[in-house]
Amino acid sequence: MKADREKWILLVFLSIIWGSSFILIKKSLDHFSPYQVGALRVLIAGIILMPIAISKYKLFPKKHLKWLLLAAFTGNFIPMFLFPIAETEVSSSIAGIVNSMMPIFVIIVGALIWKFETTRRQITGTLISFTGVCLLAFGGNAESGTFKLIPILLLLLATLCYAVSTTTVKSKLMEVSSTVLSAFVFSFVLFLPSLIALTFTGFFSTFSFDEDHLTGLMFVSLLSIFGTGLAMMMNYRLLKVSSPLFASTVTLLMPIVAIIWGFLDGEKLSVLQFAGAGIVITGLIFLRSKPNLIKK
Repeated sequence: MKADREKWILLVFLSIIWGSSFILIKKSLDHFSPYQVGALRVLIAGIILMPIAISKYKLFPKKHLKWLLLAAFTGNFIPMFLFPIAETEVSSSIAGIVNSMMPIFVIIVGALIWKFETTRRQITGTLISFTGVCLLAFGGNAESGTFKLIPILLLLLATLCYAVSTTTVKSKLMEVSSTVLSAFVFSFVLFLPSLIALTFTGFFSTFSFDEDHLTGLMFVSLLSIFGTGLAMMMNYRLLKVSSPLFASTVTLLMPIVAIIWGFLDGEKLSVLQFAGAGIVITGLIFLRSKPNLIKK
């Protein structure tokens, strides 16, 4: 499959998977605390991918260990806890709009740290799509316009972490296959930290094999297998066949998927939200072409 076609297919599927994760998170939170959901999400992914990590241990990138640690903790551990903490103070709309700023952070981090070349068309497309996401976020609920400084800063930090991880993987870890890299991240690097974090939440002292906990475990497992393990494999593959900026645009499409789930769940879409979805797609069109690079 040609790289140009593959990257768009991966982008669509990732948007669907990660956009659908919100409803699984919602169902999981009916049974566990935000910290337990975050830790379980990472831990279960580590258990599922452990056979791959063990069978491919000889491919472990020892010479790039520091970059692997950086990418793992900034992309798959720290944000898992920052987002739930922040969302106890702000609405999901605000969290979504801040998360959609990832492409902008990728431009900044990529240019300042990794010297990535960025086109004017990419910047324009990102800003147009971000405008659309603003309409998606604020078009459905006036209450979502309330800002609180500390949780907003936590969301910005989480989004910055994603950008750091994405650009690090693209710059230093592309020699490792997508599947193996995901296995190493969750099974070798993050397994023990997630287990320790889960222990501190009191999970093992309160969990019992009753209907409530088993139902919650089912939702978290689905979230972990599809929204974490499989999604990260696809994300790392997307980074191989595209740019960090293009890969980060998945955060602009995720709110559309989330709103569709809300519509199926009985929520109504406003005119502004329909307009926002159209603007997001328009912005993404700018990412298809390759005009002259900005000279530095």
